[in-house]
Amino acid sequence: MGHDHNHLPAEIRHEKPLWWALGLTAAFLLVEIVGAFVTNSLALLSDAAHMATDTLALMIALVAVRLSRRPPDARRTYGYARLEALGAMFNGGMLFVVAGYILWEAVARFRQPQEIASTGMLVIAAVGLAVNLVSMRLLKAGSGESLNVKGAYLEVWADMLGSVAVIIGALLIRWTGWKVIDPILAVLIGLWVLPRTWVLMREAINVLLEGVPKGIVLADVRSSLCSHAAVVDVHDLHVWALASSTPALSAHVVLRDGADADQVRRALADALHERHDIDHVTLQLEAEHCGDACAVGPAPAAHDHDRHGHERDRHGHHGHVHH
Repeated sequence: MGHDHNHLPAEIRHEKPLWWALGLTAAFLLVEIVGAFVTNSLALLSDAAHMATDTLALMIALVAVRLSRRPPDARRTYGYARLEALGAMFNGGMLFVVAGYILWEAVARFRQPQEIASTGMLVIAAVGLAVNLVSMRLLKAGSGESLNVKGAYLEVWADMLGSVAVIIGALLIRWTGWKVIDPILAVLIGLWVLPRTWVLMREAINVLLEGVPKGIVLADVRSSLCSHAAVVDVHDLHVWALASSTPALSAHVVLRDGADADQVRRALADALHERHDIDHVTLQLEAEHCGDACAVGPAPAAHDHDRHGHERDRHGHHGHVHH
C-alpha cells in the first residue's frame, strides 16, 4: 500500500507573526541608527546593532520557513527542514561578531569618554523597548517549537534588555554626568548576549550533526523498545532530528519466535509516541540477530521497497516494517 510520507515538520504556523515582527523591527532600525549617531551613544549603537541582527534574523527565519515547505525530491529526500538549523547558526555567528565589535569599541571609550546626548538617547531607547516587547509577544509561541524562530526570539529578547539598559543608562548619565556609564552598559549587554548565543548555536550544531534531540535519552528509548515481551534485542538504534521539533528513529529489533511482527511494530510505535513523542519511526524487525553485517548500518539491499509495508495507526503516524 503506497502513501505520501512527508518528512517536513508537521506544522508551520508562525509565518504571520514573523512578518509583523520583521516590519516593526526594520522600521525602528532606521530610527535607531540615526539616533545613535546624533546622540553619540555607544550603548544606543550597541542596541541598534542588535536591532540590525534582529532584522536579519527575522528575514532568515522567514526564508527558512518558506524553503522548509518544499517537499522532498530526488536530491534531498528529507526535504529542506534543516534550513532552520542553518539559519540559527548564521544568526548566532552574527551575534558573536556584533558583540565583539561592541566590546572592542567600549575599550576605546573607557580610555576616552565622549559626550552623550542623554535626552535623545532616552527617547529612542524607550521607543525601541516598545517595539521589542511587541515583537517578543508575536514570536513567543513559535520559540518553543522551532529552533529558527527561537533564534529570532532570542535576538529580540536580547535587544529588549539592551533597550532597558540604555534607558537606565540615559537616566543615570542625565542625573550624574558620568560618561563612563555608556561603555559599561555596552559591555554588559554584550556579555549577556554571548552565553545565550552559544546555547542557540550548540542546539543548531546538534541538529546538523544528527545528534540525539534535546529532551530524549537514548538509554530510555532503548528500554522502551526492549520492554516489549516479544522483543529479544535492539541494535543499530539511531535517534536524530530532521528539524528541531521533528525527532526520528530507526532501529533493528530482534523478535522471539512466533511473534506477530505487525502487532509488535504497532505496539512499539505507540510506546515511542506516548513515552518519547517520536512519531517518525522506521523499524527493521528480524527473526534473529543479523550479526556484524548490521554494525555498519542498514544496507540498501535489506530494504526491499516492494515489500516495505506502511500502515497509519491510531495516532496518525506511520510505522515501517522491513522484511
